[in-house]
Amino acid sequence: MSIDWEGMKSAARDAREHAYAPYSSFRVGAAVLANGRVFAGCNVENASFPVGICAERNAIAAAVAAGCRDLAAVVVMGPRPVAPCGMCRQALAEFNPRAAVLIAGADEGADLETTLDALLPQPFLPPSLKK
Repeated sequence: MSIDWEGMKSAARDAREHAYAPYSSFRVGAAVLANGRVFAGCNVENASFPVGICAERNAIAAAVAAGCRDLAAVVVMGPRPVAPCGMCRQALAEFNPRAAVLIAGADEGADLETTLDALLPQPFLPPSLKK
């Protein structure tokens, strides 16, 4: 399958503009390709730190809410290239531990194309999801 990285980057960049990051000022956007459709999300911080949610998990939630669970690719866009956190890596692995990943910077840095299994080589998966 061919992935429209530029289209996904645009969706992640647009979502990043809506991030709610008053505490860190570190705005992140993400886009996931699931069932052939692109879904975007942004980070949403909270004064009670653990209550916040990352852009990647917001994008996954948007895809799942639309009935799409066949994850093929993800783009993460911070001000500079930044890989998904461990919690997001595990959340993404639930939907495809071998998904293609593009780590991009909106303001600086070169894009890095990798795979989720390279970022998280041994995810926790129930037997029904192991392939």
